[in-house]
Amino acid sequence: MAEAHRIPVVTLRQQLRNIFVAWGMAEAIIRPTVDVMSETDLRGIDSHGIGMMPMYAEMRRQGRITMRPDIKVVRETPVTALIDGDGSLGHAPATMAMNLAIGKAKAAGLAAVTVRRSRHFGAAGSYALMAAREGLIGLASTNAGSKAIVPTRAREPVFGTNPIAFAAPTKTNKPFVIDMATSTVAVGKVKLAVYNNQPLPEGWVVDPAGSGVRNAPDAFDGFGRLAEGYGITPLGGLAALSSHKGYGLAAMVEILCSMVPGTPFIGALDDSSEHHTGHFFLALDPIAFREEGEFESELDAMIDHLRGLSPHDPALPVLVPGDPEDLAHADRLVNGVPIPDMLMQAMANVCREANVEFLLNGSA
Repeated sequence: MAEAHRIPVVTLRQQLRNIFVAWGMAEAIIRPTVDVMSETDLRGIDSHGIGMMPMYAEMRRQGRITMRPDIKVVRETPVTALIDGDGSLGHAPATMAMNLAIGKAKAAGLAAVTVRRSRHFGAAGSYALMAAREGLIGLASTNAGSKAIVPTRAREPVFGTNPIAFAAPTKTNKPFVIDMATSTVAVGKVKLAVYNNQPLPEGWVVDPAGSGVRNAPDAFDGFGRLAEGYGITPLGGLAALSSHKGYGLAAMVEILCSMVPGTPFIGALDDSSEHHTGHFFLALDPIAFREEGEFESELDAMIDHLRGLSPHDPALPVLVPGDPEDLAHADRLVNGVPIPDMLMQAMANVCREANVEFLLNGSA
């Protein structure tokens, strides 16, 4: 990996806040946005935290982010709701949606809340974890604002990376959490390969002719999106390795996040710059099905069993989903968030354009 500077999370949070204030973002939007982005970086999901800022800055220049949105509930029942994001960055409406789902699930056992007319909301796992930390099972997903996934047997990208996140509460362990794109890799990982001067693994990205791409800058437009005509393979990569399953999961997320809340299907749009994203959140209370504590105890037992399995390589113990992020969180909380040189330079440019002090030029 290219050289990275370790930045204390308090500095990272202040840098984000200063930029958003300079952009004229409402305080009610800034708080959840900074919270989600900084937590994402602490958990080691570098593609969806402060690394998104150059793309957000470009979206702002294009007038694609509403800085003082009117986020509101437009439909509601005891166990469902639809929220209109009014073109806001997605962190605030998504946080509002999952909090609403949590409250309804605690009252009724189960709730689903969707969001329409939103933008990029960061890492889906942040919202699933909100439910798990409240003793509920959480599910979060979103369609994406740019075409990336090339369906099995197709030549051109149609879906976004359309992630799915699931989290569940425990008693003695950290919550179980899995957060994954339905593509072989997230677009942000292509961006990180550029930032860290790394080649792309075979099978991640294809060019307009359908050939594999290894040189990351060829596939990257410089603002967080794939270059025109380039695409990412569905989860599985090749048809022989069941890429149809990733393709099907991407389509499932599109249905939940596009057709359910009423957000246009990005694959049918000629210009994806006009696309708003949709989100889907589910909260489920285990007490609706089990006696209090039974679910958590059995999940703890499963997690302990998985970690106790004999590994092929003693130096590489068996992990449970969420373990790498928890390890990263513990390290980065003490030692700071690593920011590679290229991202440092990009953030310096964002600060210069926003006319705010560049705070990331120190080290932990």
